[in-house]
Amino acid sequence: MAKATARHILVDTEEQCQTLKEEIENGADFAALAQQHSSCPSGQQGGDLGEFGPGMMVKEFDEVVFSADVNTVQGPVQTQFGFHLLEVTSRSD
Repeated sequence: MAKATARHILVDTEEQCQTLKEEIENGADFAALAQQHSSCPSGQQGGDLGEFGPGMMVKEFDEVVFSADVNTVQGPVQTQFGFHLLEVTSRSD
């Protein structure tokens, strides 16, 4: 069964999500931005969500986590919770 580890930043607006993505692309630290801006409790751990399998997260999240390139920031991804930047840190099939 596939497993992945990922981290994310959860914010309220697509615009804020895009701004943070640009900051990361320009060299900002993902974990530091997660601590400063993420509304998810995982933000205090730099956005780290730990290891999980398919179906353990919301559908929109799963689709990205189990298809995107590893160590590449994805998003904005909209879910019922808000807008996410996602980075898959590892994945095994």
